Amino acid sequence: MVHVNIFDTTLRDGEQSPGVNLNQLEKLEIARQLEKFGVDIMEAGFPASSQGDFEAVRAIARSIKNSSVTGLARATKSDIDIAWDALKDAAEPRLHVFLATSPIHMKYKLFKTPEEVIQTSVDMVAYAKQRFPHIEWSAEDASRSDLDFLVKIITKVIDAGATVINLPDTVGYATPAEYGYMFRYIRENVPNIHKASLSCHCHDDLGMAVANTLAAIENGVTQVEGTINGIGERAGNASLEEVAVALNIRKDKYPYTTNLVLKEIKRTSDLVSRFTGMIVPGNKAVVGKNAFAHESGIHQDGVLKNTLTYEIITPEMVGIQSNDLVLGKHSGRHAFKDKIENMGFTLSAEKLQEAFTAFKQLTDRKKEVTDEDLFTILTDIQTAVVDVKKYELVAFQVHYGSANLPTATVALNTPEGVRVETARTGSGSVEALMNTLEALIKEEIHLTDYKLNSVGQGRDALAEVHVKMTVDGAQVSGRGSAQDVLEASAKAFLNTVNRVLFSTKAIVQLEPAQA
Repeated sequence: MVHVNIFDTTLRDGEQSPGVNLNQLEKLEIARQLEKFGVDIMEAGFPASSQGDFEAVRAIARSIKNSSVTGLARATKSDIDIAWDALKDAAEPRLHVFLATSPIHMKYKLFKTPEEVIQTSVDMVAYAKQRFPHIEWSAEDASRSDLDFLVKIITKVIDAGATVINLPDTVGYATPAEYGYMFRYIRENVPNIHKASLSCHCHDDLGMAVANTLAAIENGVTQVEGTINGIGERAGNASLEEVAVALNIRKDKYPYTTNLVLKEIKRTSDLVSRFTGMIVPGNKAVVGKNAFAHESGIHQDGVLKNTLTYEIITPEMVGIQSNDLVLGKHSGRHAFKDKIENMGFTLSAEKLQEAFTAFKQLTDRKKEVTDEDLFTILTDIQTAVVDVKKYELVAFQVHYGSANLPTATVALNTPEGVRVETARTGSGSVEALMNTLEALIKEEIHLTDYKLNSVGQGRDALAEVHVKMTVDGAQVSGRGSAQDVLEASAKAFLNTVNRVLFSTKAIVQLEPAQA
């Protein structure tokens, strides 16, 4: 069987989803989970795009040992130099350098002739080869490029030192037949193609990203690129979890292997969804809440008699537990520690105590604590930034009634350590609370989106709020959770503002990576 390498770009292309911004601790937590998931290569970011991205890529490169870490670079020496500084301490550093090859991109975006594009690509690959042992060269908008031009430029960049050739369907334009044929044409016409691996990278603008990826594999691709939950620019990328399960379930059609640990799919999906604020639709393949639900009486009857009648994927295959009610108010510290380790979390002694305290507080108000509740608590604590001055909620009160004007009173501690308090009204209780918080914060704020979700089920479920806003002109998102909807809203608001403050401070000292 042919082995296919998995290239995950959740932390680069995925983070380019509108409204998504991950801080360094969140990126590192996702990177560690991707390592457990078994991805061969993870694209940690675009080091030259910002100081924050540079620091995050460097932290991931120093932490991850069982996956190769790469960073994106434009075809410029400065981008390549910055990428090397961020990646040089990685166990297996590699570079991903790209340049557009389609006529429309070369003419209207690059203002370069085809020969200039070839020369730039060759020069930059050769320059990168002086440092990086592995270089992936991408022909941006390959699916709308001239095939004979692709043959010409690929031949030359391989001679210059490229070890992986990526031909992306950048705008999600290709059909499976067209995309597969492109790779077959390259394999048959590039004389030195045996010196490099072929890679595919598909976008989902026409809903064919996964189908195109599978077509590429059938035509000789040995590396596939995608993201968790299919997040990314515009309509997103190929969903890696869907590709992985398709290859596993349809081995009769796809005789290929990967290093992915399928039982880590659900946890990886949940982690990415929570940190990005991009909720997984209920009908999403493989990881949606309805993926294993059956409402039709005919379906229910069939599943009860034999699950294979309507379930081609078992919940256990992707890491979904049939019963996650595990801990209650009488559970002790040892059982709690055992449980969170089984969930894949490794906490320092200090954070373990903080998590246990939060768990005990929750059991005082909630009869049954589920895995989803624990996941929410643990991700908040694991990615909390300490020793940084920030806004802190001291107390709040909201007066609301059908015949009264909603009014909120809030007390905060500012980053300077000053307690401030005021009250404001609004058309509803949430708006009154947001107006009050905004009045207490000196930064200029504009709320652009507000989403409320329940964690789990039942009237005592935790509330989780995701907000997007501009803070002093910067677009940023944040989240907060609590049993009370208004408290979760206040936490999300402050979490979002504090993210901007964190980004202007020195990068926090990270805990050492756990094996």
